[in-house]
Amino acid sequence: MNNINDSYDLFVFLKNKNLLENSPEFWWPSYGTFETFIGAILTQNTKWTNVEKSLENLHKHDLVSLEKIANVDLLLFTQLITPSGFKNQKSKRLKQLCQNVIEDFDNFESFQNEVCREWLLEQKGIGPESADAILCYACKQEEFVVDSYANRLLKKFGYEFESYEDLKSWLEFGINENLDKITRFYEFDISLNQIYCRLHGKIVEFMKNKHDID
Repeated sequence: MNNINDSYDLFVFLKNKNLLENSPEFWWPSYGTFETFIGAILTQNTKWTNVEKSLENLHKHDLVSLEKIANVDLLLFTQLITPSGFKNQKSKRLKQLCQNVIEDFDNFESFQNEVCREWLLEQKGIGPESADAILCYACKQEEFVVDSYANRLLKKFGYEFESYEDLKSWLEFGINENLDKITRFYEFDISLNQIYCRLHGKIVEFMKNKHDID
């Protein structure tokens, strides 16, 4: 079995698997857009393929903007995001969230530049994973996203963490401590945000495809 001492070792282990060869540069589709913001909420407790169906419905009705969802007819919105599950709960929370963004930040671009983790965690229906997904993939901030795949993978290597925050700290620390080594793997300038995106993506793809850790 591979010896994983920190998240740098994990990064190297996964990088050698060539997991993201045909994936977008930042792994998450539509990185850095409002669509990613919506997707981070819709993907709660469901598969991404279901989210894609909901997003397709929203695109057909030209409802992929902060202002339009803030003012959308709730019944229509609920119908359109039905494939993502928990439709009533998600529609109400997303509409209210968009209204809160407008009230506190005026527009999505200001939200991307100014929002903090604390603000997101104060919003109904947003926990640590969703907050970090929005910050990392929609706002391009340096926050690592921890999900069940990461927890399951590290259990295979003998690690167990008491909380989301403990696992997040472990994953971020090893990367930050070895950032100079990681940047040498690439022939272009790579940001810490992009490294976080790609490591998260590698973890998900590795676990989804049921690779062996040996």
